[in-house]
Amino acid sequence: MKTTLLLLAGVLVGAASALAEISFKPIEYQLGDTTLEGLHVADSAVAGKRPAVLIVHQWKGLGAYEKKRAEMLAQLGYNVFAVDIYGKGVRPATPKDAGALAGKYKTDRALLRSRALAGLAVLKNHPLTDPKRVAAIGYCFGGTTVIELARAGAEVAGVVSFHGGLDSPTPDDGKKIQCRVLALHGGDDPFVAAKDLAAFAEEMRQAKVDWQLFSYGGAVHSFTDWNAGNDNSKGAAYNEKADKRSWEATKVFFAEIFR
Repeated sequence: MKTTLLLLAGVLVGAASALAEISFKPIEYQLGDTTLEGLHVADSAVAGKRPAVLIVHQWKGLGAYEKKRAEMLAQLGYNVFAVDIYGKGVRPATPKDAGALAGKYKTDRALLRSRALAGLAVLKNHPLTDPKRVAAIGYCFGGTTVIELARAGAEVAGVVSFHGGLDSPTPDDGKKIQCRVLALHGGDDPFVAAKDLAAFAEEMRQAKVDWQLFSYGGAVHSFTDWNAGNDNSKGAAYNEKADKRSWEATKVFFAEIFR
């Protein structure tokens, strides 16, 4: 009996592996004179076009964290492209360098939008993408970026900002938003001022955007980043409850926009 059960377990594991074959493929692309390198992730065991998700990285650039999130989305059946905002091989090694590089793009929203739109074009033109069912998500710096992508008038079904900057530097740009917006915010995030939250909400209202803002009590900045430690006093820390709740909210959001 024990041998039979072990054989059965082996068969089930093998069947599960056959059903999920996640592939990872770097893709180079150009924007002007700049070479960028993103990461395509998909379940190669699934045939045909499918809904697609663009991922925008946090302030240190495309790395292991975004790769794991892309894998999680691919396991849900999405075609995923993790975009590169900074350029091939440009990966700041220290928080100081990351802050300076992220600041360069935050102060030049036109440049930030152009880099995001370039990555979106790669995803929309991918043979596995259903171009009518595309969304974008981003973390921290990437959370700011996907809001800017929406403000650029990008033709996507929705964007999800995880603990991103929610300021509203040019409120009229909200009128260009064609998609639904989900902002997932740490209720105790010290890096997002109350006035910025209020300005973001007012921009969305005035532009009549279909938007949602979830605020997670006890969560600070980077609440989805399992590498951020758990000391809220530093302003950025992982929060397991907020991480899981925000992921579930995202799945519900995708189910709604990809109908």
